[in-house]
Amino acid sequence: MGVLSRIGVALDSDLLERFDDFISRRGYTNRSEAFRDLIRDRLITERTADNTAPVVGTVTLIYDHHASGISEKLTDLQHASHELVVSTSHAHLDHDSCLEVLIVHGKSAAVSQFADRLIGLKGVQHGRLVMTVPAHAFKESQKNLHKHSHKQIQKH
Repeated sequence: MGVLSRIGVALDSDLLERFDDFISRRGYTNRSEAFRDLIRDRLITERTADNTAPVVGTVTLIYDHHASGISEKLTDLQHASHELVVSTSHAHLDHDSCLEVLIVHGKSAAVSQFADRLIGLKGVQHGRLVMTVPAHAFKESQKNLHKHSHKQIQKH
């Protein structure tokens, strides 16, 4: 982490009250840490939207293992995209339902398309992709984001 800089933020009192309630429920010890997390989350969301960004993430699937051929289809898709799959974990939730979590890595577009194919399979009851940017890639991307000109806004 670099040198800490202080900033001032003006917020509507109702918004601040809701924010304080949010950070209390989340267990933050102060507003600064909550602001930092929110800012990081927004910057990572922006970065993972770049199709060429290197990402890591998880694909979480809940599916009915009785659905016709679902296990084979999931396995076939994973083998077809083996370069994206780091690891998988499988759990039996009950007589009918399974939970599968895949750890994935690759370019954002490829990971998203792979997750969409998995989630879209007949028999998948719920699926979600969560992506983030590895710390070293995030720092590199921040250096490249600031390549635009600044226009002075004149106040009248």
